[in-house]
Amino acid sequence: MRTIDKPQRWDEPFSRDMTDTEIEFVLNHSPFKEMDASRFPDHFPLSEIVRNDTRLLEFSDGELIVREGDYGNSAFVVISGHVDVILPPGIPESMLGRSKQKSKGLLPALSQLWRNAKYPEVRDHSDTRISSSLKKDGRTKIFLADLTAEIPSSRSVRLGEGNMIGEMAALARTQRSATVLASGQTKMLEIRWQGLRDIRQRATEFREMVDRLYRERSLANHLRSIPLFQHLNEESIQIITQATIFETYGKFEWYASYNKAAANADYDRLIEQEPHILREGDYIDGLLLIRAGFARVSYGANQGTKTLSYLAKGSVFGLREIVTNDNQSSPSSHLSLSALGYTDVLRVPTDIVEDVVLPNLNPNVLKQYWQSYPSDIIDADVAENDSGKPVDPTFLDHLVERRFINGSATMLIDLDRCTRCDECVRACANGHNNNPRFIRHGPIHDNVMVANACLQCQDPVCMIGCPTGAIHRTLDGVIKINDTSCIGCSTCANACPYQNIRMVPIRDSEGTILRDSATHSPITKATKCDLCEDQLGGPACQRACPHDALVRMDMSDFDALTHWINRE
Repeated sequence: MRTIDKPQRWDEPFSRDMTDTEIEFVLNHSPFKEMDASRFPDHFPLSEIVRNDTRLLEFSDGELIVREGDYGNSAFVVISGHVDVILPPGIPESMLGRSKQKSKGLLPALSQLWRNAKYPEVRDHSDTRISSSLKKDGRTKIFLADLTAEIPSSRSVRLGEGNMIGEMAALARTQRSATVLASGQTKMLEIRWQGLRDIRQRATEFREMVDRLYRERSLANHLRSIPLFQHLNEESIQIITQATIFETYGKFEWYASYNKAAANADYDRLIEQEPHILREGDYIDGLLLIRAGFARVSYGANQGTKTLSYLAKGSVFGLREIVTNDNQSSPSSHLSLSALGYTDVLRVPTDIVEDVVLPNLNPNVLKQYWQSYPSDIIDADVAENDSGKPVDPTFLDHLVERRFINGSATMLIDLDRCTRCDECVRACANGHNNNPRFIRHGPIHDNVMVANACLQCQDPVCMIGCPTGAIHRTLDGVIKINDTSCIGCSTCANACPYQNIRMVPIRDSEGTILRDSATHSPITKATKCDLCEDQLGGPACQRACPHDALVRMDMSDFDALTHWINRE
């Protein structure tokens, strides 16, 4: 039997063109020359991160570097030349040159209803390896027609050597907030987000620089997008921007400990490992804004803890305690807040909130946050939606402990309505080469099953370590796999905390399993739910259910979730 080493991220470097000379060149430029290389372990040196996770790119005048709305997978450092960052309101969507996923026409969609593919996972031979059509640096040059004529210089900021762009979108794996164009001949260093994360973790100087850039470039806009701060003038926003404290809790690669605990059904261990952001009874030293990740809201009960709710990106915690403080005693928390996995938090000091935010705050805005605050229902020992119907707190524990709250399209099945007819499975198979992309099976709490289908996570850890970038977000935010560039390494399948990515052998049109010419082993590809992105009407599983038993649910929408659970 022939064995091979387990595939690692650096088996497929970002670029194969990074020579020793270029690496030395990069290390002598900002921000690398300011880093203390001794803080990096011998088995993970800074020079090797540069070798494997960066690439040098040349851009011509007017060439697109970063496009607003695209999902960030990397950051850029200007090595030489200049770039123009387009300021809000940005560029009209019609001018951004995007092409969206095309849906199948009506006839192809209808034909799927009676077509039964003879063999599953049939591929053309040409699709079994990475496409060789890419340019040497792995990219296609993009120019946005007539853009320089349409965008006046007053609506752009020019940045030169040493400046970094795109770092926040890359670290958070969120959409780009601005479009960036090359001004003249420009040389850039691109750092893929895996390397960016590793550098930030070990280099204090780099982490401080990233935080400083976020404070200077993005924090004010972030604050303006939050209703609680929208009544404030520019001076007040700047006061908050300068006073805000950046905090992180938990491990970025939280899925490793999760997988271990989940394998043994030891969810109590996960709870014990959750870092506390705030403990019940602690002084509220600031208004907490969840910037990324998730947090559990809980309280002590019967010598244990009970989950009351969970917070996602954009949530606020601690407002009621600050507002109701009588100025005679320090505000303290009635609840505990702990990080689920990896959580980024912005802390606005209490005195700033009291002096700058609360005066002249619209009562309707305050009421909005009041209604979302869970402390009033502790005694009831239930969570309620706006219809007043209770949600079993053990169900919340079930969702939180298994991290199902990560999903933006979690498949829930009402087992009281489900007749096991499998119309959902057949509909999925019809649209995916006779091989369904989910299994009607999964953890059950009372009458609700969370099926083994891709959750379309807000924080998709499956993307960590993909050597070719085959698993990615589309412009519509759907996480899918590029079949052509997938090399079957199973890195994404191993990382998925929910076992919702499967490796399947592929076949030719005759049904013969394709094998590697060197090893004679079957060639496999990663498959997962893609929300039927190319189908009319969206997910076929949900449309096909004759009993309205199946739904794809955004778990951050707690009201929608509780309405669905409590429907008649």
